[in-house]
Amino acid sequence: VQLQASGGGLVQSGGSLRLSCAASGSDLSINAMGWYRQVPGTQRELVAAITAGGSTNYEDSVKGRFTISRDNAKNTVYLEMNSLKPEDTGVYYCNADEVLGRQVFDYWGQGTQVTVSS
Repeated sequence: VQLQASGGGLVQSGGSLRLSCAASGSDLSINAMGWYRQVPGTQRELVAAITAGGSTNYEDSVKGRFTISRDNAKNTVYLEMNSLKPEDTGVYYCNADEVLGRQVFDYWGQGTQVTVSS
């Protein structure tokens, strides 16, 4: 499975960005997909996640501002980010879990930089 993320960039505080991440490969069986953020010197942290059934989970600081969604037919996950703040700055990584029988495989995209200026 390969994950291709896009949509990062530089935006002013209060602005919006939309991240996309498409999974590709043969006979995909993607379960949960999500977005993580990493700031230099810190661990990668979960921002938002969504199951194949559409259940979502958000990190507290982004609730009400970010919306995660997915298109299962396209194996694509999106992160709509509104009312962006400087503290949202970081490299955003797409993540996907693939379930094959009893095994779960974890995949990561290449990361896309989001910079929010004050």
